[in-house]
Amino acid sequence: MKELYSCFNGYRKQFVLGPLFKLTEAILELMVPLLMADIIDVGIRNGDRSYVVTHGLFMLLLGAIGLGCAMICQYFAAVCAQGFGRSLRQKLFRHVFSLSQKEYGAIGTDSLITRLTSDVNQVQTGVNMFIRLAVRAPFLTVGSIVMALLIDWKIGLIFLISTPLIVAVLYVIMSRSVPYYTRIQKGQDRISRLAGENLEGVRVIRAFSRQESEVRTFDAAGDELARLTVYVGKISAALNPITSVIVNLAIVAIVWFGARFTDSGVLEQGQIIALVNYMTQTLLALIVLANIIVILTRAVASARRVAQVLEQKTSMEDVPQSAAAKEKAPSIEFSEVSFRYHSGGDEALEKISFSIEKGWTLGVIGGTGCGKTTLARLLAREYDVTSGSVKIDGTDVREYTLEDLHRKVGLVPQAAMLFSGTVRFNLKMGNENATDEALWQALETAQGADFVRSKPDGLDTVIEEGGKNLSGGQKQRLTIARALAKQPEILVLDDSASALDYATDAALRKALRQNTRGMTVVMISQRASTIKNADCILVLDDGRMCGFGTHAQLLDQCEVYREICRSQKLIREEDAQ
Repeated sequence: MKELYSCFNGYRKQFVLGPLFKLTEAILELMVPLLMADIIDVGIRNGDRSYVVTHGLFMLLLGAIGLGCAMICQYFAAVCAQGFGRSLRQKLFRHVFSLSQKEYGAIGTDSLITRLTSDVNQVQTGVNMFIRLAVRAPFLTVGSIVMALLIDWKIGLIFLISTPLIVAVLYVIMSRSVPYYTRIQKGQDRISRLAGENLEGVRVIRAFSRQESEVRTFDAAGDELARLTVYVGKISAALNPITSVIVNLAIVAIVWFGARFTDSGVLEQGQIIALVNYMTQTLLALIVLANIIVILTRAVASARRVAQVLEQKTSMEDVPQSAAAKEKAPSIEFSEVSFRYHSGGDEALEKISFSIEKGWTLGVIGGTGCGKTTLARLLAREYDVTSGSVKIDGTDVREYTLEDLHRKVGLVPQAAMLFSGTVRFNLKMGNENATDEALWQALETAQGADFVRSKPDGLDTVIEEGGKNLSGGQKQRLTIARALAKQPEILVLDDSASALDYATDAALRKALRQNTRGMTVVMISQRASTIKNADCILVLDDGRMCGFGTHAQLLDQCEVYREICRSQKLIREEDAQ
């Protein structure tokens, strides 16, 4: 929770002054019943109109000052809460990007969205209500009891009995409802996850006619969330009737005993009215306090969820400064690299060792789930190796700052991801200073220039969210062009041409050979034809390295590679014998 306090920086003055103005309003409010008592017991009893008028005007003045204090408090509360919410949202968003894929995956995208939106809003509302009412409500409660005791300690005993009863009711109701708020937030996480998955995969759902099934699943999640919310609402709804009964009984007691004390001359009529007003103030203050507790309870539950993310430390510590690259060292070197995604799980890669020189093209091939994408992720340091080392230019990737490492490595992932904006905006993500000429050159190499030129707006063509207005091949070509525009030292293509036809794939490989001289290229593919002309080829099988060499060498030495080439009709069956 300490991580949240820094978000008050720049708003601490409002956080302190707001409650002080609200406290001033509460003090003035406590004076009103005494003035009313004086008007009744002195002005009205004696028929002194000037006394009634002057004290009445004074009451109006106190009301006006109280209104001014309340408005100033409201302003400070709004400024502080909105500023705090903005700072917290920015801090959380920035922190999410500092986490590794391991922590990011453990929390989940949908949960992070809920925490960035719903949870931060709950905390922001809690801050607002705390400044506005958290000081006023307890002060009015205690102040009313003190004023009642000062008027008559015997009648004040009614306050001392009824107030703890009301507090006890508050405690019981709050203690039962608090645990459900965390469950409600988790329910919202599930709703977000289901909505995200279904909206993203709507085409698949329709293709398999699973609409009704998915609707039922979503409805079940919504019904469970509604059930929890209604249950908490029922618990909270019991608060007002119970407290009202207690307070009304207390008022009856005040009037009953007050009348007897008035007959005996111990109390004045105006003082009885003041005592009733103080009891009413106590009730209203405690009801407000109960509502504040509900809001703060939800805010605290949300704050804990936000704090869990902020307190989550990345498993990949960034170094303050990159180590120097070593001259004449291999461009990429894997030394006895092993990796598993979860502790105790199976190894995705096991004792992988190889090296390639600068300017070489490395082809990586193997069956589904053999570890090809994992190798690319380790190279870009999305994860850290379990054992061994991954080196670029002779320096361990863990000794580069993440910024310098990502500047060296351009990764084109399997799933083409584009952002809403223009073609130019997407291409310049890796290099903001890239000229239009450089962007067109990258598009030419990626075989995407023709379809971009065919658009009326060219580089200013608008791309919808996720590239929904583009085909799969167009999206892949743009993501390849984006990586090329970055002009990295190492280009990693993680099966990023799978949506291209064979002719376009061949043209892409030819353009890469011609236009990326001096750049180290790692081509991961399911197609042997795509990587057969690479300087060297790495063959993976179930996370293990079972071959490394040229196409000809592997055909002669690696059974797994021969089988892949035979199955794809790259060689005749008799050649594979």
